[in-house]
Amino acid sequence: MRRFTRLTNGFSKKAENLAAAVSLPFMHYNFARPHKSLADPYPRTPAVAAGVADHVWSAEEIAGPLG
Repeated sequence: MRRFTRLTNGFSKKAENLAAAVSLPFMHYNFARPHKSLADPYPRTPAVAAGVADHVWSAEEIAGPLG
């Protein structure tokens, strides 16, 4: 991620900004993106495999209610 490289426009000066910028890709990778290595039964995400979630999340569930 370019967020971790200091000499770019996306560099986070505050730890809070870095956490906010990294949380969305982290949630998508672990909760919404099925992994083929976890194919028993497919689709499964790392969160489903770990027992943290019971289904594959949609983008609307990750973003939450707007407003």
